[in-house]
Amino acid sequence: MATHELRDIEQDAWSGFLLTHDRLWRAMESSLAALNVSMAEYSALSLLYEAGADGMRMSDLANRRLMSSGGFTRLADRLQNRGLIERRRSATDGRGFEATLTAAGRTLIRKARRRHHSDLRELFFAHLDDDQLRALTEIWTLLGDDAPTSTG
Repeated sequence: MATHELRDIEQDAWSGFLLTHDRLWRAMESSLAALNVSMAEYSALSLLYEAGADGMRMSDLANRRLMSSGGFTRLADRLQNRGLIERRRSATDGRGFEATLTAAGRTLIRKARRRHHSDLRELFFAHLDDDQLRALTEIWTLLGDDAPTSTG
């Protein structure tokens, strides 16, 4: 007889994930707040930093951030109004827009990345050995975009 209840190990695994995510997210968000950067802003600025001088298409940034295009546009508006990014028409098709970091954006994201990486090491990586990190990497891969989904 099938049950809809979670087994104890399933409940423990899920609860542990949620509690750990919330604890880590809040701690990292609080740390970045000292630089006047939200986690959403950090994510977008970090993607642009990694993209280099050519920047990224706005639609690609929205997809990578798992945001709707409208939600990402509002985020980009805030970043542009703060002088952290510039937007321009795409050179390849002229329909879309690309975003790049400004000098102020590059300066801010370098500071934010140093702080964020330090926080990650203290709050997360310091508690795990390399074998555990490899195991987590395998788990995230199993649960990634290519993972089978259930509709029932």
